[in-house]
Amino acid sequence: MANRVSFIGDEVTAAGFRLAGVSVRVPAKGAETAALHEEVLRAALILVGRGAAERVDPHELQRALASASPLVLVLPDAAGLPPDVDVAAHVRLQLGVDEA
Repeated sequence: MANRVSFIGDEVTAAGFRLAGVSVRVPAKGAETAALHEEVLRAALILVGRGAAERVDPHELQRALASASPLVLVLPDAAGLPPDVDVAAHVRLQLGVDEA
């Protein structure tokens, strides 16, 4: 298993993670479970946007979340933010570049 960090989710959130050097995947709707399964074999840490996580097979998601390796975390994504939120600032905050 590599030491890489991978993000699975929407294009807007993925853009922020890509800028931070994270490997990103923006799967087509319905392909989220397959993307998660592939990343489990490659990554040490998998970040899954909430929208993508909602479309992953629930049993597969629970299995991945319960596994100690790789670590899988579900994060809020840009699609779930209220319209008045600065997406760039939100992504910087998630990445730890800005303080709250």
